[in-house]
Amino acid sequence: MIVGEVLGLLAVGAFAGVVSTVVSLASIVSYPALLAFGLPPLTANVTNTVALLFTGLGAAFGSRPELAGQGPRVLRLGWLTMLGGATGAFLLLVTPSETFEQIAPWLIGLASLLLIRPPRGELDSEHGPLMRCALFAVAIYVGYFGAAGGILMLAVLSSMLEGSPAKLNALKNVLSGMANAVAATGFAVFGPVDWGAAVPLALGFLLGGWFGPKIARRLPGQSLRYLAAACGLAVAVKLGYDAYTS
Repeated sequence: MIVGEVLGLLAVGAFAGVVSTVVSLASIVSYPALLAFGLPPLTANVTNTVALLFTGLGAAFGSRPELAGQGPRVLRLGWLTMLGGATGAFLLLVTPSETFEQIAPWLIGLASLLLIRPPRGELDSEHGPLMRCALFAVAIYVGYFGAAGGILMLAVLSSMLEGSPAKLNALKNVLSGMANAVAATGFAVFGPVDWGAAVPLALGFLLGGWFGPKIARRLPGQSLRYLAAACGLAVAVKLGYDAYTS
C-alpha cells in the first residue's frame, strides 16, 4: 500500500476505535472504509475483525478505573463470549450471510430501544441461564457479522447488571474484545486477511480504543446510554434499508 493509504487507514482506525469504545459502532466506520480502499466484501470483513482486536486491547488499558474490581466478572463471563465469537467466526466462513443480514437490523433496533429503558433486574441475573444465553448469542453475532455488536452486548449488560453506564461500557468493551479476539484468530488462520490494510488499521484502533474511554467517562449521567441508543437506531434503519431494498 502507498503511504497515503497507510496514513488514511491509521486515521480511520483511530476514529473508529473512539467510536467503538463510546457508542459501539467501529465497523460502521472501518468496514466501508476498507471497501473504499478496494478490498472485496469478505476480505474487508475478516480484515476488519482482525484489526478490531486492538480496539479491545486499547479499551482495556484505557478503562482501568472502570474495570477495577470487575476481574472476577470478566473471568466468569469472558469464556462464554469467547466461545460465542468462535462459533460466529465458523459460521461466517461456512455459510452465506444474506439471511443474517436481514435479521441484524431488527436485533440492533430492539437492543437500542432496550438501552433507552433497560428492564433492570426483570430478566435475569449475572449467574442465571437467560443472561448467559443472551451473551452467548450476542457473541456469535460479534464473531459472525459484528456491526453494532457492542450495542447488543451493552443492552444485555444494562438489562441484567447493576452499575454506572461507564462501568458497564468498560465491561462491554472487554467482553466484546474477547469474542472478537477468538474470531480474529480464526480469520487470521483460515480467512483472506489483507495484512497490508490490517496493520495500519489495527494501530489506529489501538490508539482510538485507548482514548475512547476518556471521553466515555466524561459524558454526564445517562447520556452515554442514550447516545449509543440513538446511533444504534440510525444504524438499524440504514442496515434494514440496505438489506430489504437490494
